[in-house]
Amino acid sequence: MSSFFDSEVVRMEMTDIQELQEEVYGNVFNFPQMPKDEKIEHIDLLLELLEKQRILYTRMSLSDDPQAKQMKQNIQESAVMMGMPKDVDMATVFANMEKMIELMQQQVDNSSV
Repeated sequence: MSSFFDSEVVRMEMTDIQELQEEVYGNVFNFPQMPKDEKIEHIDLLLELLEKQRILYTRMSLSDDPQAKQMKQNIQESAVMMGMPKDVDMATVFANMEKMIELMQQQVDNSSV
């Protein structure tokens, strides 16, 4: 029986997520000083990252693979360590994160710089 993480699609998605995370986190402290077009690019990357994370989490939720279940559990525990309620619904977390990014986008769109 093959593992959830043996899937080519899953491995590619995880690589994409890791690369996006590195790019996003590498620029996070420069965001306030970025020109407007770079801020828009950064926000687009955030939205892309969030969507890929949401899809991977959904795949893990649908999988019977023990490793996928363990990774899902680790994500939930990490959310609790960051201050989320113990029984937090990750779909709600993703939706709230998307709203926050959309607010960032509105602020950038409404700024003159």
